[in-house]
Amino acid sequence: MPLVFVVGAISQYVGAAIGVFLFETTEPATVAWLRATAAAVALMAWRRPWRRRWTRRQVLAAAMFGLVTVAMNISIYEAIARIPLGTAVAIEFIGPTTVAALGSRRRRDFAAVALAASGVLLLAGVEFEANLTGVLFALLSAAMWAGYILLGKRVADTGDGLDSLAVGMALAAVVLAPAVLVPQARIDASVFAEPRTWLLGLCIGLLSTAIPYALDQVVLVGIGSAKFALLLALLPATATLIGLAVLRQVPTAPEVVGVSMVVAALVLSARESPESRAEARQSI
Repeated sequence: MPLVFVVGAISQYVGAAIGVFLFETTEPATVAWLRATAAAVALMAWRRPWRRRWTRRQVLAAAMFGLVTVAMNISIYEAIARIPLGTAVAIEFIGPTTVAALGSRRRRDFAAVALAASGVLLLAGVEFEANLTGVLFALLSAAMWAGYILLGKRVADTGDGLDSLAVGMALAAVVLAPAVLVPQARIDASVFAEPRTWLLGLCIGLLSTAIPYALDQVVLVGIGSAKFALLLALLPATATLIGLAVLRQVPTAPEVVGVSMVVAALVLSARESPESRAEARQSI
């Protein structure tokens, strides 16, 4: 089962790496929107949420869930357009680590936050002079991730999380389309006429969202959420390796130390949690 998780993580960050290549012609926010749209289509086809009845409260919760998810994606794509993939992923993990600590009374969770924060400060310091904007976008993504987790629990209380994610991402893609596509059209509208844009956008949506989410369900059935939470520690390291192999982003010694501190914090804070199902996959 851990191997299945690793395959999902590789799929997730290969999708993110493809997004970096698309940044050459397309704005990061547009790439994030393409990902959300492709993922929404795939999830809607898979889950077919229209087969169940939806209350107004459920639709509103799903819409908020989708908006925060897509906003998180846009933030992290803006970050990885400016700073290394592994660094951005490690920085944004401060969001779920903080949520875990605030919802716990265990000393080790607070120690995990302190360790993760130290790693993030080290990484931010490395990138501060090079690209402060990229660091700020990664921190914004961390905040959105925290909101995603909190809203995810509310969605879980009102209905099926995956159905709500499908509906929410579809609604968010429609609502945010003008805000994302109009600026892209003003900068360079020709990208919408290129099949490459839509093909790569589809690949990103499938690789970064649909496939990892499906594999997560297999992993969760086999090992449960406690061990799944522990496996989350593999994500920053996987992102760093994908950045190295695909994007030729060679980490510096301080970056390696910072990512390692975040990984150690995730291992320290791993625990049985109903939110563990969805915390990992929607950030990148």
